[in-house]
Amino acid sequence: MAQQRLNGFPMRAKAMLVAIGLAMLAGCATRPSPDVLNPVHQPVHLNASLHSEEAAPSRVNVLAATNRTPDTVRGGFGSTWADNITYEQYAFSVPPGRKDTAITYPTSTPDPERQFAVIRRKQLAKDAFVEEALRSTQSDGTVGIFVHGYNYSYQEALFRTAQIAADANIPGSPILFSWPSAAAVAGYVADRDAALSSRSDLDSLVTSLSASGRVKRIILFGHSMGGFLVMETVRQLKLQHRDDVIGKLAVILAAPDIDVDVFRSQLNDIGRMPAPISLLVSKDDRALVASSFIAGERARVGRLDIDDPVIREAALKERLRVIDITSIQASDGLGHDRYASLAKFGAQLASFESGKRSSAGDVGAYVFDAAGAAVASPFRLAGRVVGSN
Repeated sequence: MAQQRLNGFPMRAKAMLVAIGLAMLAGCATRPSPDVLNPVHQPVHLNASLHSEEAAPSRVNVLAATNRTPDTVRGGFGSTWADNITYEQYAFSVPPGRKDTAITYPTSTPDPERQFAVIRRKQLAKDAFVEEALRSTQSDGTVGIFVHGYNYSYQEALFRTAQIAADANIPGSPILFSWPSAAAVAGYVADRDAALSSRSDLDSLVTSLSASGRVKRIILFGHSMGGFLVMETVRQLKLQHRDDVIGKLAVILAAPDIDVDVFRSQLNDIGRMPAPISLLVSKDDRALVASSFIAGERARVGRLDIDDPVIREAALKERLRVIDITSIQASDGLGHDRYASLAKFGAQLASFESGKRSSAGDVGAYVFDAAGAAVASPFRLAGRVVGSN
């Protein structure tokens, strides 16, 4: 009566993964190839509708560090693990008037009114990369690192970072750390292994930036399985007794694909951090329903229910901020990519994550009310505050 299996997965789990993959790719006929990384020339004369300053495409800069193996044929990066980290610098043209977080990739004749496009790309040595990152620190000495999740190619993660940077309107250049995801629906287990194998490389990046006195705070933002990698990296730093590095970290985990008991173990090893860890969660995240199913129906951190008194008590005990972002619009049909929409509230989020606001009063369970997000801190404004002390 043994259940049929395919490539190591129960057939039901395989079918669920495929369904999720199709939903994630809805609206995109094909995934972007490495060709979208090739710089394009912006036209000198744009349409008349772009003559005003408001309508003109904006420009954002992104730094990227990856331990993926370079694709020497197409100029991108693959899904195998490299021995070294490659460092790059990009400039993007971002289309004006966007209503959502959807990314339209450039075609052979790029349209700056509708499409994101790379307009500059440069490979850097590690020292030059670190210096560029230091030059791009915000006025308060903050550096931001984004770690993508499962089923992402390098180019998808890079363009998503550009979208977040544009919507958040954060000064300086955000940093993408791209680990070697298989970028395949059925690659969940392979991605888990790749994330684990990337701990030392993310550790190296964070440690290199932290070494400078110009860096006062590093926002380490992990999405989905990237959140698992972030927590494992912080745990590794703690086991190395690198409290000097941990003291500069502000950890944000969006829809973290982490087993609840594994997360508890990670917290036990890490101990109390100077800045409380923030969890952005949603009960209706269907991608995490699937990962829970694959893991034998084990609960995932990204689906914590903040209305549960046990969760509220745990948030206070573990000194966490558990923030329900269900009210934020998702575009993937799964409720898993709300973090991308949250980017437009980046200034408020950065303020809330400030190391100066790490008192016990900032921990607990919260509801994010998107309708009032234009006012002060989105976690205290018109939304209700649940269980904070």
